[in-house]
Amino acid sequence: MVYKGWKVSVVVPCCNEEANLPRVMQDIPGIVDEVIVVDNNSQDRTADVARSYGAVVVHEPRQGYGAAYKAGFRRASGDYLVAMDGDGTYPARFIPVILDVMVEENLDFVSCDRSGHRVDGASALTRVLGNRVLSLVQAVLFAIRVRDSQSGMWVLRREILPLLNLSSDGMAFSEEIKIEAFTHPDLAACELPIYYRPRPGRSNLSVWRDGLRNLVFLFQKRLALWRSVRPRRLRGSTQDGAPVALVADAGDSEKG
Repeated sequence: MVYKGWKVSVVVPCCNEEANLPRVMQDIPGIVDEVIVVDNNSQDRTADVARSYGAVVVHEPRQGYGAAYKAGFRRASGDYLVAMDGDGTYPARFIPVILDVMVEENLDFVSCDRSGHRVDGASALTRVLGNRVLSLVQAVLFAIRVRDSQSGMWVLRREILPLLNLSSDGMAFSEEIKIEAFTHPDLAACELPIYYRPRPGRSNLSVWRDGLRNLVFLFQKRLALWRSVRPRRLRGSTQDGAPVALVADAGDSEKG
């Protein structure tokens, strides 16, 4: 099914999400045309489960959240790309609402804000506090207001990808894509609130390690922008149809 004449792709990076992936796939609304599951070196049956629900499986050997998304974006064919984690915490049923807002408001990028959801437990509180710190630092360094800089659910128009300078192959990819979208003078971006469900099982995220890496990345990104003038590219693709910003040699990527 095509949404108002536009094709919709959902990209889901996964590492050992065999148990949680069914909840994600069962929530995918009918307007979604394809689901791309990026298997990032899983040791379980993640790929088999994804195929059983009709998803396209892409294997990405380079370990990393950002590396997985770049591989998924290269494979996705939709006009709108929806990014979601494979742990079932994000509400896929919100996708039609987000798309309606994007079309009506002529938006290029929407990030989903979890900051209003209820928090239980010391571990969850640590994550929330860490997110607030990272969001505050991001706001100060880049002069943008994003309440949930670490959100793992966002929607973008595929044609804006060549305009985004995405260097991180790690967890910092999530904050970086928001920085690029919200600071680009030619793009319209906003945040929309969503609910957020607790993750079953053990998380792949290391709160302190990944949090510190993301904090360091923010300063590195700011310093890099100070040192150079970001080139502006016309919206479009390379001759083979792949977004310009995502076809660079992997060795040129900055590990985030």
